[in-house]
Amino acid sequence: MTKTLLAIGLSRALTGTALFAVAGVALAQTPSTAAAAASEARDLDTVVVQGEIVYRNRTEAVAPTLSYDLEYFQRFEPLTVGDMLKRVPSVTFVSDVLEYDGARLRGLDPGYTQILINGKKVPGAGDDRSFFVDRIPAELVERIEIVRSPSANRSGDAVAGALNIVLRDAYEFDGGYLRAGALRFDDGEVKGTAGAVIGGAVGEGRLLGGINIQGRYNPKLKRSDRFEQPGGDFTDAENQTDTRDGTDYSANLSYTRDIGSGRLSLGGLYVRTDRTESEHSLEYNDALLNDRAHLLSDNDQVVDIEQNNLALSGSYRFDMLGGRTTLDLGYSRFEDRRTDTEEESGFDDDDSPPSFDEREGTRILSDQADRERTASLSHQRDLSGGLRLEFGVDATAKDRKTTLRTSEVDTDDEGAPLPPYADFERARSTIEERRVDPYLMVSGKGGAFDWEAGLRYETTDVDVRNDEARASNDYATLLPSAHLRWNVSENDRITLSLARTVRRPNFNYILPLTLEEEYGDNDFVGNPQLDPETAWGLDLGFERRLGSRGIVGVNLFYRDVKDLIEITNTGEASATARDDYEDELDEFLDDHPGATPATPGYPQFDPDSFVYTAANVGDGYVYGIEFDISTPLTVMGLPNTGVFANYSWLDSSVDDARGERRFNNQSRYVYNVGFIHDIADYGVAFGASYRRQGDVRSRVLAEEVLTQYSADLEVFVEKRFGERFSLRLTGSNLLDAKKSEFFNKFDTLADQIDRDYDEYEREREQAGPVYQLIARYKF
Repeated sequence: MTKTLLAIGLSRALTGTALFAVAGVALAQTPSTAAAAASEARDLDTVVVQGEIVYRNRTEAVAPTLSYDLEYFQRFEPLTVGDMLKRVPSVTFVSDVLEYDGARLRGLDPGYTQILINGKKVPGAGDDRSFFVDRIPAELVERIEIVRSPSANRSGDAVAGALNIVLRDAYEFDGGYLRAGALRFDDGEVKGTAGAVIGGAVGEGRLLGGINIQGRYNPKLKRSDRFEQPGGDFTDAENQTDTRDGTDYSANLSYTRDIGSGRLSLGGLYVRTDRTESEHSLEYNDALLNDRAHLLSDNDQVVDIEQNNLALSGSYRFDMLGGRTTLDLGYSRFEDRRTDTEEESGFDDDDSPPSFDEREGTRILSDQADRERTASLSHQRDLSGGLRLEFGVDATAKDRKTTLRTSEVDTDDEGAPLPPYADFERARSTIEERRVDPYLMVSGKGGAFDWEAGLRYETTDVDVRNDEARASNDYATLLPSAHLRWNVSENDRITLSLARTVRRPNFNYILPLTLEEEYGDNDFVGNPQLDPETAWGLDLGFERRLGSRGIVGVNLFYRDVKDLIEITNTGEASATARDDYEDELDEFLDDHPGATPATPGYPQFDPDSFVYTAANVGDGYVYGIEFDISTPLTVMGLPNTGVFANYSWLDSSVDDARGERRFNNQSRYVYNVGFIHDIADYGVAFGASYRRQGDVRSRVLAEEVLTQYSADLEVFVEKRFGERFSLRLTGSNLLDAKKSEFFNKFDTLADQIDRDYDEYEREREQAGPVYQLIARYKF
């Protein structure tokens, strides 16, 4: 039992959250002098005390890109990047209520979405290589870009697309501000928030610094009802309180200076998270009478989390050989330490009322460290005929170490304390990954057309070790890309993109580790020889400018995914099947001493559960349509009223052992609508935002899940006092968001096909509204 817990914990310890930001790199500007940079810097009063409504930007990138400045989101006072992303097109979340962590662009698993910071790839700590965006404070962000199809000068891990989080840097901002406020939650808890940003000229360069302290809290109520099967007999019910309580601390620095013909940019970012997740569950054998006379179990689980994220970066861009050369260096380190303690008192349902059976506890100490070093060298130069050539190479060295210690204790004495957690079993794993990715890209203009084409060749070497085994693998993938923009008129444009992308295997899929009963009665063993999934993608978009500030767009997309990684049967019997056979054989031999295989009725080994692994055996495709509009209502005589809306219809298809299904947990749709009205004469503004995403379904071996979310409504009221001070009241989750999940559970694949249920469960989760009062002062 302990060994199984260690194996499961070691795999799941990979699902922590990390932030490795390539912070403070300013590459797009052409350097001149420090004085010129100061004159170009943006005054922070536009961030603090807004006098006009801000809409989606129209970018000049040839690759299809949507861009949203911080001011687009700021009226609703987002706490994190996750809060910002829930308002942009095609981003969904399959998380607990009020948790916006793993962004799912176009509804696909977070591992299909590439998260960039300042245009650079960042590592994630999830076992699917995803990056949780809810640890980045919104106050650090300058803008967010949705890159629907990648270029050759960016990592190709972007099957669904990329989300580029551009942080504030010293070159961009001038001035300073203070931010302070409080959040009140549904149960009466109050959390504070405070921050400050200042930027300006320092000597011959420019420096920007910021700090932020954010109280985090999320109280939820859960209820689960379990049955033998849908419409079948009731088995038990569970009432649960679930509270996430913590504080995030962050600090960032950015320094830029012109040196010779080039510009030096240095950046640093530190984020610390202290968080406690507490769950208290009571399980009953009666759906209505939830009292001691019907109590089956009393469970408490407390997870103490400490995360430290450090990122350092440096960039120098300079003239060289008639062109422009850029050298980027980066270092990031993520540390995640957790103490997970679960203790449960069980009661015997054979007695009435259920009598005390035993109390048991498990403590898991996990320690994960993920270190990544990056280096990039690129060169741009203009060619004849209006062409531009860019070539370069990106190198990444990643080391990921996980240590897990597990202790189990129990007692049969009711009311007695559990023995101390003293004896721990340890499990360790190490993953080393080395990448070298050269690329070549050519772009140009011709009449009404802008275009870009490139090739990227990504090579990967992986070495995986744990306490029992070691394995290595290497692979290489060629990723072509091409983008065309037709400027039909001054206001209208059409974009067409074709690109090949890649998704590398999940870390837990390549770890040579056997997890018993991972899928019902079935075991799972990792496959270090997995190759990445690849996808050809097509995007066709139309965009029109509305007046001087509005914009409307529609985009069609298609992804043809090859070498899809699916769970497959190795044919080897599972540990459960072997144990069941041994029990059956022992019972037969007890009844028939001296029996041999020739004895009539001698048990035959015919397993119904097996060892499964991951393999590149599937294909699939994803498609959809995305619409968005962001415009003032000037045409209706309301220039100070802005409306925002986006709608995405999403679909997909993949074949598994049970036939055709959609990609797991892909919403059929997601939409946002909202407005902001500004009463300039009185310095007052107000607005509302409404969001809804469709149901999601997941079908894996031995389990099928339907998840439904209710709508989310946010409103704000703002009062500006002069040009330096503003006060904003925001209410979120005003509709008491609910999440409902329906679990169909089976023991084996044969049972799943025959609909022979192990259990059917309905779970409901709900959280109440949150109110914020935030003051900002510009100095």
